[in-house]
Amino acid sequence: MDSVIMVMRERPDLRAPILIEGLPGVGNVGKLAAEHLVEQMKAVKFADIYSKHFPPQVLLDDDGVIRLVDNEMHYSKGEGKRPDIIILTGDYQGMTPDGQYELSYHAIQVCKELGVSRIYTLGGYGIGKMVESPRVLGAVTDISLCAEMAAHGVVFSKGEPGSGIVGASGLMLGLGKMEGIPAVCLMGETSGYFVDPKGAEAVLRVLMALLHLDIDLSALTDKAEQIDLITNKLKEAEAPEAPRREDLGYIG
Repeated sequence: MDSVIMVMRERPDLRAPILIEGLPGVGNVGKLAAEHLVEQMKAVKFADIYSKHFPPQVLLDDDGVIRLVDNEMHYSKGEGKRPDIIILTGDYQGMTPDGQYELSYHAIQVCKELGVSRIYTLGGYGIGKMVESPRVLGAVTDISLCAEMAAHGVVFSKGEPGSGIVGASGLMLGLGKMEGIPAVCLMGETSGYFVDPKGAEAVLRVLMALLHLDIDLSALTDKAEQIDLITNKLKEAEAPEAPRREDLGYIG
């Protein structure tokens, strides 16, 4: 078996498309955002990516029918100011450094063949605590992109993220730069403890402004409210019980 197998359902005819990558990662911010885009834009799947760098498993649907884990590419044709868009999402990232590089390299080669003019990679920036209004941090392949991103609320904070960007969201920037494709990483702040719709919503709001997207975010807002309810219940469960009156004599 080849390391990476790309099964093309069709070859879309696109004009200088924008690639948006959203694979599983911290808080699943990128995956949530990308899958929401696919659903809202009714994007058409045109490629499946299979690899021995993914976990050796199949997934089952509600009827018990299996499918091999994969990554997928979808496209949506532009209208008005909205450009043609390609969305890369999927079940997993590569399990090893070699796998990460191979999968990202193949994705970049597809970008070249389809004439991609810019790449946006989406991810979460884990801060280890709950955040009510997540910032969107940015990383770019060229300083000329900073002003454009900052004008849409993207934060460039010295030393953040301190350890760099791991996985596809970082590699596709680096490999894209080598191929001369401008690229931006948008990272929504997240605790990193839960699947985080708030971080995904923050990232999507930036993309909506940048790419003139008109999409409904209410489903993500509802998910965020559900997560808030769960976390509040967990906090209440962890809170120390007040001492009973009969126990007060033992204090001190």
